Amino acid sequence: MAKYRQSRINEEMYKEAAKIMGTVKDPRIREAFVSVTGVEVTPDLKYAKVYYSFLHGDSKEVKRGLAAAAGYIRGQLAKNLNLRITPELTFCEDASIAYGARIEKIISGFTYTEDPEETPADSPADADSTPGTPGEDD
Repeated sequence: MAKYRQSRINEEMYKEAAKIMGTVKDPRIREAFVSVTGVEVTPDLKYAKVYYSFLHGDSKEVKRGLAAAAGYIRGQLAKNLNLRITPELTFCEDASIAYGARIEKIISGFTYTEDPEETPADSPADADSTPGTPGEDD
């Protein structure tokens, strides 16, 4: 299968899975505010990894809720998408949002002050006065 076709199917499955996630009645999913962050389909269209993130709740409970709702979600995907084979769904937690929030928190802790004076260590003249000779092996 052509790479562009696989990426189009990934995108369409992502859009549909995001819509379907709002219709799931399982409280483990509904109360956790689960959102789909991406979908990767294998080239033979038999399997798909659905990446998700959530705001509240326990990670294990949300994963169990998604596993329980996998049949419903797959059925709705089959109904809404015109594919010969509807892929079997595997749910993977996407930690990129939590990772990004952690990095943002770390960065926001730094303060930036502009120093108008250049320090002697920053001057290019000091680069030649380093000990040792170029090309010397230790």
